[in-house]
Amino acid sequence: MITYEYPLNERIRTLLRLEGLFDKIAHFVRATGSLEHHVALVTLFEILEVASRADLKVDLVQELERQRQILLSFRNNPQISEEALSGALYEIEQASASLLAMAGKTGQYLRENEWLMNIRSRAAIPGGACEFDLPSYHHWLNRDVELRRRDLMAWIQPLLPIRDGLAIVLRLLRASGRPEHLVAPRGAFQQTMGGRSAQMIRISLSGSAMCVPETSANKYALNVRFMHAETVTRPGQVEVDVSFELTFCNL
Repeated sequence: MITYEYPLNERIRTLLRLEGLFDKIAHFVRATGSLEHHVALVTLFEILEVASRADLKVDLVQELERQRQILLSFRNNPQISEEALSGALYEIEQASASLLAMAGKTGQYLRENEWLMNIRSRAAIPGGACEFDLPSYHHWLNRDVELRRRDLMAWIQPLLPIRDGLAIVLRLLRASGRPEHLVAPRGAFQQTMGGRSAQMIRISLSGSAMCVPETSANKYALNVRFMHAETVTRPGQVEVDVSFELTFCNL
C-alpha cells in the first residue's frame, strides 16, 4: 500500500515538511561520502528555514500539554493499560521539557555561525558551493568522515527537541482516525463533511495502482480525483473504478 497524506491547515503542513526533512538529514548523516554530507548540511538549512517561519516551539508545547491532559483523564480506567499510559505521559513530559529548555529563537546558534551562513547563501545559488567559491568548505568536505559527522551532529543536536515533539504529535494524529474502504467510480469521489472536522486526510492505494490522488477539501466537502501516474504524457483522470482507503485524522 502507498499512503498519501494531505494536511488541511498550515500547522500540520509545517510539521509534515519538518518530519520529512529530519528523516532526510538522519539518512545522509549516517552515510560516509562527502556528497551525502553536503546534502545533509543543505537539509539542515532547509530545517532552519521551515522551523523559523512560526512560533513552532510554543505551538508544539501547547499541543503536547493538551494531549497530556487528555491522557490523564484515562487514569484508573480498567480498559487502559496503566503501564502504557504512564509510558506515553512520560514521553510527552520529556518532549515538552526539552522544548521549553530551548533558549532564544529557533536555530539562532546557526545564524551566528558566519562560516555556515556563508555556505548557506552560496548553496542557494545553482552550483554555488563549488570548491573555487568556498575553498574552506571544500577542505571540510575532504576531512575525515567522523570529524564531519561530529560537526553535523553538533549542529543538528539542538534542534532535536522539535523533531521529537512533532513526532509525538504526528503519531497521535495518524492514530486518531479509522480507515474506511471506499470506491471512486471512474476515478472520482466526493463526500460531504457533515460537520466532521479534520486536520489531515490519509488516502491509501494498492502499490500496483497506476494512479495518484488529487484532493481538495473545505468544511463542506471532500473531493478526490485519481490521476494517471505516468509522467511521459500529460496526466489525466483515470476512467476506471479505484478502490482506496480514506482516513480522517483530527486531534
